[in-house]
Amino acid sequence: MKILILGGTGAMGTSLVKELAARRDEVFVTTRSAGNKTKSKECNISYIQGNAHDDVFLKTLMIGERWGAVVDFMVYSTDEFKRRYLFLLDNAEHYIFLSSARVYADSKEPITEESPRLLDVCKDAKYLATDEYALAKARQEDLMRSSGYKNWTIVRPYITYSDERLQLGVFEKENWLYRALQGRTIVFSKDIAEHYTTMTYGGDVAKGIAMLAGNDKAKEQTFHIAGPQSMKWKDILTIYLDTIEKCTRKRPNVLWIENMDELEKFMGNHYQVHCDRLYDRRFDSGKLERVCGAEMQYTPIEDGLGMCLTRFIKEKKCFRSFALYTEAYMDKLTKEAVGVSEFRNAKHRLAYSVVRNLPFDISYTIFLLAKKLRA
Repeated sequence: MKILILGGTGAMGTSLVKELAARRDEVFVTTRSAGNKTKSKECNISYIQGNAHDDVFLKTLMIGERWGAVVDFMVYSTDEFKRRYLFLLDNAEHYIFLSSARVYADSKEPITEESPRLLDVCKDAKYLATDEYALAKARQEDLMRSSGYKNWTIVRPYITYSDERLQLGVFEKENWLYRALQGRTIVFSKDIAEHYTTMTYGGDVAKGIAMLAGNDKAKEQTFHIAGPQSMKWKDILTIYLDTIEKCTRKRPNVLWIENMDELEKFMGNHYQVHCDRLYDRRFDSGKLERVCGAEMQYTPIEDGLGMCLTRFIKEKKCFRSFALYTEAYMDKLTKEAVGVSEFRNAKHRLAYSVVRNLPFDISYTIFLLAKKLRA
């Protein structure tokens, strides 16, 4: 089968490419990078350089082709998705849309695919007026369901990890692991730490998506792909601390804050905190196995996180640039500081110093002004 993967170079996509290539599908992957991803040693994997958000680029890929499956990892605004979803459905035998399990509302029971979504039950008018990630994904799901097409499948992964993506609550590895390996203190909030979550290895999610691709039984269906194991975020942190200590012989310090009320302002993720990470997340993922007729073997969280974090440390893999304002605020709390060599330039250092050294109200006002000027 000839399969096009849009944005397939992330935690799930890279594993999916390997899964599909191993079963001898002909796989094409879009990438914005002109680096080593544009060539593959595997004869049935091709990387196509270009921006899949660009409508002209997309049309050059799609027109004249009839793809057996299109797997779409792109993150769209709802308006952007409205411009292209019918085109995608019209040019694929099977269109697999990557939504998110963040669409679900709070639930005291294990979540199934029929559990209520935030979009359908939330009464917060201010939130509903936004196109925040969880709402945008739900609205895009609804567009497909009302499209009249029957060749779509919705996939809702939850928190997925790999060597390159290791989350702690709302923090990416650049927010917590970078600090730990630089010898600074990890900052984490008590309220998130006490809630249950699940984290699923990207390779396991990829196996699930591969089971769905080209499967007629999966069409007009929605699946979440999330492991059945759940644990508190504070236990996830302990796995990370134990692994770092094992690899470096040093155990990072942790500063516990009561909540994310101030820090989330610099991160701009209020709804991710309050409409997801402060919920207990447990999933019933049996539908995937029932429809596909195959058992999923999910990697235990402790084993998978330990494996990926160990590889990241031992292979000295790279971080993206650290989050400037988040780092500065954390250093204010811990009374630590970024080393001079860590700054990209003098402007970068000045912005850090404002948040690090001034009172919160003043530094946040300056942050908002700088944000407005950049916009």
